[in-house]
Amino acid sequence: MAIYAAYHRDPRNKATHFVGVPLIMLALLVPLSLHRFELAGFSVTPAMLVGAALLAYYFVLDFVLAVAMLAVLGALIWLAELVAAGGAARAWTWFGVLFVAGWILQLVGHVFEGRKPALVDNLFQIFVAPIFLCAEIFFALGLRPGLRSAVQAGAVSPRSGN
Repeated sequence: MAIYAAYHRDPRNKATHFVGVPLIMLALLVPLSLHRFELAGFSVTPAMLVGAALLAYYFVLDFVLAVAMLAVLGALIWLAELVAAGGAARAWTWFGVLFVAGWILQLVGHVFEGRKPALVDNLFQIFVAPIFLCAEIFFALGLRPGLRSAVQAGAVSPRSGN
């Protein structure tokens, strides 16, 4: 998260990401919610499996933030399934609108930041974005001060060299 933090210091960039990242996540989950199949007696979608894999990674990073992300991902998967229930044409339309809008916000934010997105240097950072934003909410509420200090200490500012 420290690497991601170095690319996201400008408050306007962070603000665009608080909208853009969930839009992109929702967009990606919509087509993954179009099909259901049985797995060990449960009806699941590819969106659920992707969400479970992402949560497994988040639990490795930080238990408390992962629990919060469980709620976020659960809500996004639920919304994605509602959209997908309207049929493939509706789902793919929503995918396109949400995905493009989310990326426009991301890129506008990086204009404010004056730095390219973190995923340009490391594609894996795309998976860090959601939990980083969750951490930012915790930090703003005064929660997880030790984690905040560690993230800030590891973040290198592109402007100051710190």
